[in-house]
Amino acid sequence: MSDTRRRVKVYTLNEDRQWDDRGTGHVSSKGISLLVRAESDGSLLLESKISPNTAYQKQQDTLIVWSEAENYDLALSFQEKAGCDEIWEKICQVQGKDPALEITQDPIDESEEERIEEMPETSHLVELPACELSRLEEIADLVTSVLSSPIRREKLALALMSEGYIKKLLGLFQVCEDLDNREGLHHLYEIVRGVLFLNKAALFEVMFSDDCIMDVVGCLEYDPALVQPKRHREFLTKTAKFKEVIPITDSELRQKIHQTYRVQYIQDIILPTPSVFEENFLSTLTSFIFFNKVEIVSMLQEDEKFLTEVFAQLTDEATEDSKRRELVNFFKEFCAFSQTLQPQNRDAFFKTLANLGILPALEIVMGMDDLQVRAAATDIFSYLVEFSPSMVREFVMQEPQQTDDDVLLINVVIKQMICDSDPELGGAVQLMGLLRTLIDPENMLAPTNKTEKTEFLSFFYKYCMHVLTAPLLANTAHDKNSKDLQEGSTKINPVCPDNFQTAQLLALILELLTFCVEHHTYHIKTYIMNKDLLRRVLVLMNSKHTFLALCALRFMRRIIGLKDEYYNRYIIKGNLFEPVINALLDNGTRYNLLNSAIIELFEFIKVEDIKSLIAHIVDNFYKALESIEYVQTFKGLKGRYEQEKDRQSQRLNRYRRDARSLDEDEEMWFNDDEDDDDGETVEKNRMEDDFSDSYGKYMEAKKGAANGANGANNNGKAAAIPPALPAVTPHSNTSTSSVKTAALPATPVVKTGLVGLVDYPDDEDEEEEDEEEEQSPRKRPRLGS
Repeated sequence: MSDTRRRVKVYTLNEDRQWDDRGTGHVSSKGISLLVRAESDGSLLLESKISPNTAYQKQQDTLIVWSEAENYDLALSFQEKAGCDEIWEKICQVQGKDPALEITQDPIDESEEERIEEMPETSHLVELPACELSRLEEIADLVTSVLSSPIRREKLALALMSEGYIKKLLGLFQVCEDLDNREGLHHLYEIVRGVLFLNKAALFEVMFSDDCIMDVVGCLEYDPALVQPKRHREFLTKTAKFKEVIPITDSELRQKIHQTYRVQYIQDIILPTPSVFEENFLSTLTSFIFFNKVEIVSMLQEDEKFLTEVFAQLTDEATEDSKRRELVNFFKEFCAFSQTLQPQNRDAFFKTLANLGILPALEIVMGMDDLQVRAAATDIFSYLVEFSPSMVREFVMQEPQQTDDDVLLINVVIKQMICDSDPELGGAVQLMGLLRTLIDPENMLAPTNKTEKTEFLSFFYKYCMHVLTAPLLANTAHDKNSKDLQEGSTKINPVCPDNFQTAQLLALILELLTFCVEHHTYHIKTYIMNKDLLRRVLVLMNSKHTFLALCALRFMRRIIGLKDEYYNRYIIKGNLFEPVINALLDNGTRYNLLNSAIIELFEFIKVEDIKSLIAHIVDNFYKALESIEYVQTFKGLKGRYEQEKDRQSQRLNRYRRDARSLDEDEEMWFNDDEDDDDGETVEKNRMEDDFSDSYGKYMEAKKGAANGANGANNNGKAAAIPPALPAVTPHSNTSTSSVKTAALPATPVVKTGLVGLVDYPDDEDEEEEDEEEEQSPRKRPRLGS
C-alpha cells in the first residue's frame, strides 16, 4: 500500500514503562478491528478489536494510545495527521463518540462502576473553583483528591482543558511571586505537580509550550518541604547553554530540542521519584519525551547539509579543540537519541554516518589527549560496534594499504585501553568488550561475506595482536641475569607486576587472549607457539595479586581443555607445569581459590585421561606432589600412569614371538623400531641427566643456605610441603627445572609415544582409588593452618 497517510509505527509499553518499536506498516479498519500489516513483507503486525469499553486517547495529532489488557499498552504513531484523523473517526464511530474528543472513554475502576451508574447526567465534568488567589488552597485540595480515582482524574483533565484553566493558574503564579506570597506558591506547587500526575498529553502540550514551560518550572521550585526554593529556572536559562555546533535554521527543530531538554529536566531533576502508587502517573510524560526524540533524530537526519558540515569540521585539522569537543559530544547525544528509532530507520541512520566518514573521524579523535573527547568518541564507537561489527571490520581491513600500523583504528582502540588513566580501568573494560565483539567469530557468519572470518582474523593477528600483547610481554620479560635474585627466593622470575593497575590491565588482556584460545583455533595456536606465549603468561603465577595468577592459570586451563596434542607437546617440551606446581606448593596448606583451581586443572587431565600430560607430570613432578593426600587427584594420576604402562607392556608382549620363528623381514622391522626407541630414550635420558646435574648442584647450594635459614619459609608463609619433603628454591640455571621436589626416581623415563589400539576397562582400578579416598585423612582439618 503506497498511501502514506495510513503509514504507522506500532509501539508497545514494556515493563520499564518504555516504548518498544514493533515495526512499521499500514493500518486499515476491517469491520470493528484495526489491522496493521508490515510494509516489508505484508505480515500482520497488529490485529486489535475496537472494544466499546476501551479508552482510546488521541495525542499530539499523530498518536493513538490505548490499553488492551492490564499492563499492555499500545500506540500507533502516524506519519501524517490526516491518517490519524481517519482512524480516530473510525474508532469513535464504532464506540458512538464525538471525534472532537481527545479520549473516547473514561477509564473506569471496578470499585466505582456502581457509583458511576448512579451519577446524574450533569456530573460529566468536575466543577472547578474560580481561578483566584483566595481559592488556591481549595484548588490544590481538589487536584490532590482526584489522583486516587481514574474516573475523577479524567473529568478534572477535561475541565482544565475546556476552560483554559492552566494559563490562568500560571498567571496567578507570577502574581504570587511578585508579592512573595509563600503560602500561595506552595499551593501552586501542589497544583502543578498534581496536574502533571493527571498524565494527559493534551495538558502537557499546553504546559510545555514556549510561553508556559518556564512558569511550570517556577511553580515546581516552591516545594513546601524545602526551606529555600530551588533555582531551576536560573539553571535552565543561564547555566545550561544551548550549543549549536552548526547553526540550526529550522525553527521548529530548534523549539523541539529546547522543549525536550526542559521536559527531560523536569522528569529527571525536579519531580521526586514516584512512589509505587504513583509509578504509572508519568507514563505519558515518558512517551512525550520519547516521541520528541524520534522526531528530532528524523529531522536532523533528513538535513543532509547539516550533517555534512558537522563532519567537515570534525575532521578539519584547523578546527579548535573546544569546537571539536562540542562536535563529538553532539554526535554522542545524536547516537543516543537514535536508539529511539525503529530498526529500519536506525540502520539507515548508522549507514548515513558511515557514508559521511564517522569511522575515520573517530580514528582521529580517539587518539587525542583530551579525556572528554576520547570518552565521547569511545561511546560513539560502541554504538557503531553494537550496530554492525562487520561494518567496522570492513573499514579497518581497508586501512593497511594507506596507513601505518600505529594509527589503525583497532590499534588506536587497543592503545587507549592500555593507557587508560582511570585507577579502576572503567574505560579499558568497555573497550575490551568492544574488541571482543569485533574478534568474535560468532558474528562473522554473514552470508554475504563468507570469507570475512578468515580475512579479518589474518588481519588482526598480523597488524594488531602484537600491540595487544605488548604490555604482557613487557611485564614478563625473562631476566637472564639471575644474580639479581635474592637468596632463598621462591620465585621463578622476579619480573612480575606488583602495581595494582598494571595487574588489572594484564588480567583484561589475558581475558581477551583466553577468549581467542576458545574461539580462534589456528591463528592463536600459531601465535602462542611462535611467541612462547604460555611460558610468559605463567610468569604471572608469581604475582602477589591472586586474581592475576588465576587469570594466567585460566589461560592454561583453556589450552589444556582443548585436548590438542600440538599444545600438549608444546607444554611438555617447555616444562610449563613447573610454575603451576610451584604456585601450588607456595600456596601451602591454605584452602583458597588458587588451590582449588590448580587441583581442578590436574583433575581434568586425570578424568579426560590425557596420556601424554599424565606421563609428563608423573615422570617429572610426582615426588613433589605425592604428599598431597587431601585429594586423590595425584594418586589418581599415578594410577592412570601405571595402567598405561601395563597396557603398553601387554601390547608389546602380544606381538613378541620366539626368536627362531622370526623371518628376516620381521627382524629388520623390530630392529628399526628399537633404533627409534633408542634414539628417543637417549634424548630423554640426556634431558633427565641435565636436570639431575643442575638439580644436584642446586641441592648443594640449598644445603649451604639452609644452615643460616633455620628452615624458615619465605615471608612467614605456612610451609608448602610437609617436613619430610624439604622445600627447594630456584637456581640460577633458567634452562632447567626449578620445581621444589625431591630427586627424580632412578627408573628411566617411559616412552609415551606408544598408545594402545584398544582402551581396556579400568573399573577395578577406579574402585580401588575410591576405597583409598574413603580411607584418606580429611581434606583440610584446619582452614587457617
